[in-house]
Amino acid sequence: MLIILLLINIGCSAKANEIDGKKPVIKIGYLPITHAAPLFLQEQMHNEKHEKYEIELVKFGSWPDLMDALNAGRIDGASVLIQLAMKAMEKGIDLRAVALGHEDGNVLISKQDVDSIQDMKGESFAIPHTYSTQHLLLQELLTLEGMEYEDIDIVELPPAEMPVALSEERISGYVVAEPFGALGVRLDIGEVLAFSEEFWPNSYCCVLVLRNNVIENNTEMTKQFVTDYVNAGLKADEKDGRLYTTLQEYIKVEEETLDISLDWITFNNLAIEEEEYDNIYHRVIDLNLMESPPTYHEFVDNQFIDGMETE
Repeated sequence: MLIILLLINIGCSAKANEIDGKKPVIKIGYLPITHAAPLFLQEQMHNEKHEKYEIELVKFGSWPDLMDALNAGRIDGASVLIQLAMKAMEKGIDLRAVALGHEDGNVLISKQDVDSIQDMKGESFAIPHTYSTQHLLLQELLTLEGMEYEDIDIVELPPAEMPVALSEERISGYVVAEPFGALGVRLDIGEVLAFSEEFWPNSYCCVLVLRNNVIENNTEMTKQFVTDYVNAGLKADEKDGRLYTTLQEYIKVEEETLDISLDWITFNNLAIEEEEYDNIYHRVIDLNLMESPPTYHEFVDNQFIDGMETE
């Protein structure tokens, strides 16, 4: 009887919190980063005109906290590092990636007067999480420069702490989601060591994921939600005053930093392509980060983004 009651409760919660015939509320987790710009803009654009659902954005201070909530079903989806979502699915959490968060915009920052990563042997370099594209990018650059993984000391730090750690010389470089790379440059704490597109074009970083039970039990809502999200990405790519105003509501950062950050990022193509996903799939296996990550067709759900009409 207890198991039956639990299953009933799970089935009810999968209805994206629809209560008493009111519009369903879809709860999406996020970290305050530029890479989540389409989600922030969607929340504002959506509430102006659509009636099929409501968005409730839930802020988290760290990736582990966000993933704990997503895995436990306390939120319906998230803008999250793609490798974290892949790892969760490998562990049995039923997620689907429905769109990218952005394209490009991953920049490796170093202390001043560094010509190449070879100058940083024996020094500390920060990444946001072991399961991150930033980690893979650092490894890729080391390989291209003929260096070994052990040649530098890789440490994990919360994104917001990285510019401070660099200024205090606790680390010699970092790679992280925006706007923290741009912040380091604007404050003259560090300089650009490399842009991701220079040595790994189209390296996917953040994706929009939903719990699969939400998708299956709210198909029409999900279709509208993904459509609105992609259209918000197109609007974000215009990088006009509205985007700046919206971002500053979610990210406490000055306009000059956003200028740099947004110059590095695009949002106009948020479809997850199989070839690019497979690049990540093979890299996480080669680095022994995962034994059996989900394949493209297991992980990516393109039914809502394929053939959709954009505004």
